[in-house]
Amino acid sequence: MTEAAKATTALKLGTRRSRLAMAQSGHVADAVRELTGREVELVEITTYGDVSKEQLAQIGGTGVFVTALRDALLRGEVDFAVHSLKDLPTTQPDDLALAAVPLREDPRDVLVARDGLTFAQLPDGARVGTGSPRRMAQLNAYARGHGLNIQTVPIRGNIDTRVGYVRSGELDAVVLAAAGLRRIGRVDEVSEFLDADVVLPAPGQGALAIECTAENADLAATLAQLDDPHTRCAVTAERALLAALEAGCSAPVGALADLLVDGQIVNQMRLRGVVGSTDGAELVQLSTTGPVPTSHHAAEAFGRELASEMLAKGAAGLMGERAL
Repeated sequence: MTEAAKATTALKLGTRRSRLAMAQSGHVADAVRELTGREVELVEITTYGDVSKEQLAQIGGTGVFVTALRDALLRGEVDFAVHSLKDLPTTQPDDLALAAVPLREDPRDVLVARDGLTFAQLPDGARVGTGSPRRMAQLNAYARGHGLNIQTVPIRGNIDTRVGYVRSGELDAVVLAAAGLRRIGRVDEVSEFLDADVVLPAPGQGALAIECTAENADLAATLAQLDDPHTRCAVTAERALLAALEAGCSAPVGALADLLVDGQIVNQMRLRGVVGSTDGAELVQLSTTGPVPTSHHAAEAFGRELASEMLAKGAAGLMGERAL
């Protein structure tokens, strides 16, 4: 195809069908239109994670929301795809390029509770819904440490379904990602933003991943203009920690890298990691701070180093799911 013909051909963006995925992909599509002057067409793809009714911990979690999108890329059915970065397996395939990691949205978890209650205000025996072993471990640990009595209830479903459990009275509260609610304009339903000292988010939470095939160098170079170096550095360290723990994305692992600013200069990065038993009885929680990594390999080393310290403290015994 000639360059002139390419310029008039719509780029096809592969996305999951959920309202959140469509909103995320829509934002990226707008940015790519502005960059290229080309039309961008959203192509809806159903993934195994969307149709399975099992809990994520049971179906493995790793890749269940991304495999169908990646297959469509490799078959040439779409030109690029948008994922929630936390859903990506930690090993990047050679035939696909992680072309851009845009500026991260709020990485925190939030509580959506009946009557606008905060976590500390929940009634004795409150039923709190989440599909995440990571959240269960930390919520139960926090409750134990602060004299609260809660019951964590495993749930699946999109944001509407999960919030619906609270509105119907079936649950007292649910825990969701702040980024998702912000992206679909429902942040006003949040009862409380959960500080990372209470619940560390999933590695990569709040960040998006834009992928294309590795051989499509021109498109990869164009998409790279949407990359945010600070976000990529942070999530690279978080995901390296996850990989070094040999844990999948449904394991009870939380991680967050903060870039620390002195005046106007970003000069330090703090990485916090946690692994816990889902009942909250045992947690391994450590942090490290050092100069901001200046390369991909240095960011990975930052994450691996903290992971090795966590493993030395017994983290391996707390993870139900181990990558094979």
